[in-house]
Amino acid sequence: MQRLKTRAQFQAAMTGGTVARTAHFALHRLALDMPTPPARPALFAVPGVWLGVVLPKRWARRAVTRNAIKRQIYTVGALFETRLAQAAHVVRLRSAFDRQQFVSARSEPLRQAVRAELVQLFGQAAR
Repeated sequence: MQRLKTRAQFQAAMTGGTVARTAHFALHRLALDMPTPPARPALFAVPGVWLGVVLPKRWARRAVTRNAIKRQIYTVGALFETRLAQAAHVVRLRSAFDRQQFVSARSEPLRQAVRAELVQLFGQAAR
């Protein structure tokens, strides 16, 4: 699995549209089977599954929370790699996790809640 790195890659993947959505996450996908016009450089030179993460500070204030969620996304994404289409995928956090319920940024209940929601998200996308 390749990771999205450049702004152009993220922007291109986000234009592909939303393919799955949960309470806190949205998954955007851009199919890579279309030929690239000769005037535009190839953003995704290597065929396969590409994955990127967008976690705005608006929804996850603490860096430790954002890093923990990113690790979960890449781990669950690797588990679903064989079932995902050859495309560029972006997982976007679209709402905050309740700080009253998940007091610690690295708590086990938060980790389990994030993982369960990501399994559901990638499961919807794999269908």
